[in-house]
Amino acid sequence: MGRAAGHECADFALLNDWHVIADLAALKPATPFETRLLGVDLKVDGTPADALSVRRADTGADVAIKQQYGFLWACIGEPARDIIHIPEAFETDRYIVSGGSIAVNVSGLRAVENFLDMGHFPFVHTGWLGEEPHTEVPSYKVEITEGDEVLATECKFYQPVASPTAEGGIMADYEYKVSRPYTVALYKTNPVQPERMDYIALFVQPVDEENCIAHPLLCYLRHNTDEAEIRWFMQLIFAQDKPILENQVPKRLPLDPRAETPIRADASSVYYRRWLRSHNITYGAIAASA
Repeated sequence: MGRAAGHECADFALLNDWHVIADLAALKPATPFETRLLGVDLKVDGTPADALSVRRADTGADVAIKQQYGFLWACIGEPARDIIHIPEAFETDRYIVSGGSIAVNVSGLRAVENFLDMGHFPFVHTGWLGEEPHTEVPSYKVEITEGDEVLATECKFYQPVASPTAEGGIMADYEYKVSRPYTVALYKTNPVQPERMDYIALFVQPVDEENCIAHPLLCYLRHNTDEAEIRWFMQLIFAQDKPILENQVPKRLPLDPRAETPIRADASSVYYRRWLRSHNITYGAIAASA
């Protein structure tokens, strides 16, 4: 029998890492903010304009925090490394936009895997990121990099509306990168500046093993759009994903290679699951059989 959904995490790799727990813009003066991370209830006091602190609700102990990319990050263990570095977030000709915080009743690992899946574009994001008869996912490359990241390159997919700046359908180029178990990003063709790419990261907050909060970060090149339109586009796409994710059975991600039958288009998912197994990640997952 698996652990209860609210059980505290025992994976040291996750406990000792940084996770987004709030959009800084959502923290209001004199308004208590409470959330949960890895099964631990947290209380946030203060705002970015004054002193911020985060405490465990069970013990009252202070939790390590940082502010970066417009989010509040927390580590409930002992930080073993820094928050991931995103060069695009420091480029002055980009909009750096939070896509909001979206609660999803599914394992955060499922949310990451869905982010990697191009095959669902024509069926879930019809008229936006895909459409019939353009349903085939061309072969692409996947590897584990020297920096221990899952990297998928040479990904291509036809999209009627690839981004807020698109003025017609294009064959979009993608690159995907999983840097941490609950952190995934993509680089995507910019319709106006094809020599550069827009960047979207998804910081998934594992509330518990079967619930998560998705915090998107959007680094779009500035051209004929604004922050509100970028945020609207991201929230539209995620609103289409949310019911699909919440109907996943089981809610946790199976890591046994025999649990689900992959096809060629699922190469990034296969590598992701294999990578999770290699790091002994079990929180939010159904462990592989011995």
